[in-house]
Amino acid sequence: MKKLDPRRIAAKPGLLGLGCAAVKAKVQTGEYASESEVVRDGLRVLMARDRAVESWLHHQAGPACDALQADPSRTVSVDRVRAHLADEHAKRR
Repeated sequence: MKKLDPRRIAAKPGLLGLGCAAVKAKVQTGEYASESEVVRDGLRVLMARDRAVESWLHHQAGPACDALQADPSRTVSVDRVRAHLADEHAKRR
């Protein structure tokens, strides 16, 4: 199978839909020099977000889940959460 060169993949309207127009608009306003710059920057942002989510899962969500599984008495029931939210909502009225 022929290996694709990512620098040569053209954005087709059917493939990207409205995203294609957004990419073109970024170039037309002068924010970026080319469509490939827009896509590269978008991929960098996406990869940074993915790294942030992975870090959050590893450093915060995972340990919190492990702690609750180790000591279920630390959990709060759905009814208690709803009651607390209702109380907070009532205070703001």
